[in-house]
Amino acid sequence: MLNDHGRYAYRPITQRADYTWPGGKRLAVYIGLNLEHFAFGEGLGAELAPGGPQPDILNYAWRDYGNRVGAWRMRDMFDALDMPVSVIANSAMYGYAPELMSAFRDRGDEIVGHGRTNSERQSVLDRRQEAELIAEATRILTQAERVAPKGWLSPWIAESLQTPDLLAEAGYGYTLNWCMDDQPVWMQTSAGRLLAIPYPQEVNDIPSIVARKDGAADFANMIIDNFDEMLDQSAEQPLVMGIALHPYLVGQPYRLRHLRRALDHIASHRDDIWLTRSGAIFDYCRDEIPDLIT
Repeated sequence: MLNDHGRYAYRPITQRADYTWPGGKRLAVYIGLNLEHFAFGEGLGAELAPGGPQPDILNYAWRDYGNRVGAWRMRDMFDALDMPVSVIANSAMYGYAPELMSAFRDRGDEIVGHGRTNSERQSVLDRRQEAELIAEATRILTQAERVAPKGWLSPWIAESLQTPDLLAEAGYGYTLNWCMDDQPVWMQTSAGRLLAIPYPQEVNDIPSIVARKDGAADFANMIIDNFDEMLDQSAEQPLVMGIALHPYLVGQPYRLRHLRRALDHIASHRDDIWLTRSGAIFDYCRDEIPDLIT
């Protein structure tokens, strides 16, 4: 027998209960904007070019551009397109760039827990250390936002065997860590159910731009093609499409121009879709259709 995670059972998407999103919509679309801060001279981080000995100024400064410039340009774009955002935030952002966090709070955007910093992985910690990391990040977000975060995305999507249990114990309702489906799925934990909301590893600028070296136009076309295909597919099943963005990548001017083209295409279909935030998807699944989610 192969090892199994025991969190959910296999169920083909063609053999599940049918339902609709608010307003009778069939496709829910949300933007996951990752706001991240990195330790200087140590730890993990995406690289524009292979890093040399620490301090790695090139890659640190390239990532910092996202918080200083890129995210602000993206905020203006979201305002112009009237698009809601799920802000997936390291708790270190509140100490480093409080003005940026306030800017998205003022838009009414949701804040999703994203660990302390993307300079570390929680998967290498023991149970006590990981619980402390989750508690620390949650406390900072709750104090700043005056409401506890509902959702969590681990830095680097790194999980230990106990991460879903710890998230449920800490009061989280949903996770974005698992990318196995186009519909929300209830996961079993030692502290009750935890909703896995689809978070993309394809329509995601890090795998696309950093790993596969896709160009700005290629990534924008990927978003458009994925959206158009899922909108067609949603005639058969209700679906969720997430778009994962990082300001140090798509906040670069030439990429931002192509991203705007892709998001404008989605916005032009707002009457056909539920353009929302991941937390609203969780609320609807929990409150309106809990027994239809499998």
